Amino acid sequence: QVQLVESGGGLVQAGGSLRLSCATSGRVFRVNIMAWYRQAPGKQRDMVASITGGGRTNYPDSVKGRFTISRDNAKNTVYLQMNSLKPEDTAVYYCKAEVQTATWTTFADYWGQGTQVTVSS
Repeated sequence: QVQLVESGGGLVQAGGSLRLSCATSGRVFRVNIMAWYRQAPGKQRDMVASITGGGRTNYPDSVKGRFTISRDNAKNTVYLQMNSLKPEDTAVYYCKAEVQTATWTTFADYWGQGTQVTVSS
């Protein structure tokens, strides 16, 4: 099995910063794209950052210039540095990884359990 464990969420004032981490463990042969999503109450889950194995990143306009995604391929860990946080960034943040568990398997998506980020005004 594959597990993704997030950490680093919490309560911060508007304008502050937080850094999220997500470690992948278990039966992991190779990890492709890693990404962060968020879901606010009553809203759909949206992608906020993604990164390929080669380090190419992608962000929606809502977080571009404020959020930075990075990864440590040796540790199969992805990070999300969030700066200049706004109250509208409040949500549960989830990490997702495309994982291949063996050479003969295809990549599959695995999700973390989520970590709450609350930004007060």
